Amino acid sequence: MFKVSVDETFSAGHALRGYKGKCENPHGHNYKVRVTVQGPQLDSIGLLFDFVHLKQVLHSVINEMDHKYLNDQAPFIELNPSAENIAKYLYDEVARGLKELASAASDAKNAPKITSVTVWETDITSATYHP
Repeated sequence: MFKVSVDETFSAGHALRGYKGKCENPHGHNYKVRVTVQGPQLDSIGLLFDFVHLKQVLHSVINEMDHKYLNDQAPFIELNPSAENIAKYLYDEVARGLKELASAASDAKNAPKITSVTVWETDITSATYHP
């Protein structure tokens, strides 16, 4: 099994509804995100998945969150914008983007699957979603 990962960063603000402590107040983070995909075989030139394409899909999702107040953005208008929920949201959106890429290339059966999305709020705190 092969795995590849890409990292990306973005800045955003949020407040945790229902949280008792300083994170209930509006504040911001410089988030780091890692998306890892895996698959059993490489293509004809020895790649599991082109880093450029994976990064493009991730960046298109993150671009909608960058420098925004997440509590005012779907789905976080109702869903608490915790690192855990952000990781799941990024998984859902990147998976959708990868599926569209595979469909456009008529190569859905060989498309890699996302194994994890990790979101760091700080250098020492992170949350990971595994499908």
